[in-house]
Amino acid sequence: MFGTRRVAPVLAALAVAAAALAGCTATAPAAAPTSSAPAAVAEPVTEATPTPHSSEPERCSGLSEVVSRTGGLYWERQGTLRDLGAREFARGEVAVDEDGTPLTYTVEPGDVEAVIAERLCAYPTLGSMNHVRMIQPGQVLWLTPDPDLPWVPYYNPVDAPAGFLQIPYQQAIESAGAAVDAGDVATVQAIWNDTLKGMFVTQGTIDAVQKVVDSGDLDALRQLFS
Repeated sequence: MFGTRRVAPVLAALAVAAAALAGCTATAPAAAPTSSAPAAVAEPVTEATPTPHSSEPERCSGLSEVVSRTGGLYWERQGTLRDLGAREFARGEVAVDEDGTPLTYTVEPGDVEAVIAERLCAYPTLGSMNHVRMIQPGQVLWLTPDPDLPWVPYYNPVDAPAGFLQIPYQQAIESAGAAVDAGDVATVQAIWNDTLKGMFVTQGTIDAVQKVVDSGDLDALRQLFS
């Protein structure tokens, strides 16, 4: 009996301690979820794309050319010339008619014939059309021939035979052109009658040129030789 009375209080004490420990380890209730406002989403900003400005000069949609249907004695321009504006290697002055069509071009230092032609929407035959091998600063290039007036080529007559000596012919053409530019009709007539005339073969060409030379008309002579 004595042993039973001592164990009972010990068991009771252990039960109290266990209960206390159980209270200390109880899990705290979970916190209620807190709702939050949705984060703001930034809208994408679209910036206007600037239109690129091309540095390339304007180009022609088609080229004007000078053609002959009479075996090279009379010429006319087909297609319309346009002046697209000064650019590197073509900075000369352009004279135009009342409709704005280019009539003449004055060569500037550094100009290149092919670029001048590109500026004017023309095939690059401006030098030979004006009876020169190489264009020179200060030279006025006539751009459109009169289809009713004859024209002779710079390099050799159209009817030149095999073995024709081009250099004396070209020198005579250049001398006649210089005389035209100086307004010296008598010298032009002398160069034709004494030198150039004998270099042509076709009588129809000789007669047409002779008629213009005898007239002394400087504009017509310019088309022939200058």
